[in-house]
Amino acid sequence: MSKLTDRISYLQGLAEGMKLNPEKDSHKLILGMLEVLGDIGDAFDALAEAHGELNDYVESIDEDLADLEANLYDEAEETCDGDCENCDDEECEYSANEMLYECPHCGAEIEIDPDQDDFDEDALCPHCGKSLFPELPEEVDGDPEEAEGPEE
Repeated sequence: MSKLTDRISYLQGLAEGMKLNPEKDSHKLILGMLEVLGDIGDAFDALAEAHGELNDYVESIDEDLADLEANLYDEAEETCDGDCENCDDEECEYSANEMLYECPHCGAEIEIDPDQDDFDEDALCPHCGKSLFPELPEEVDGDPEEAEGPEE
């Protein structure tokens, strides 16, 4: 029993000890309020019990979810296939921040971090020393033939 229901029972006991007459209007009011308080106390106890059961159930779901997450993430780390766009593991060799780029001159694969590298500068291949991003010829008015030079 909770403190609330104990206090309500005490008040109901006092009312019985006072021998309140249910025929008197003022006594009817007090007895009615004590009856309502008794119902409230019972409802409160039922809610507290349901809350305790629900709390236990949520805790068991939380434990199950923690186990599931541990199993899922352990398996994901073990079976990393290099397609890690959503990978949060900073140790992963296929981190989402790095991408593999093939040098257009020697074909060597170079890891590039787009967040760290400045693409405005001329990046050089560490293997052949040539530019990783060669400049393309400019088109004049969108016509590639005009970029080659005038025809005679």
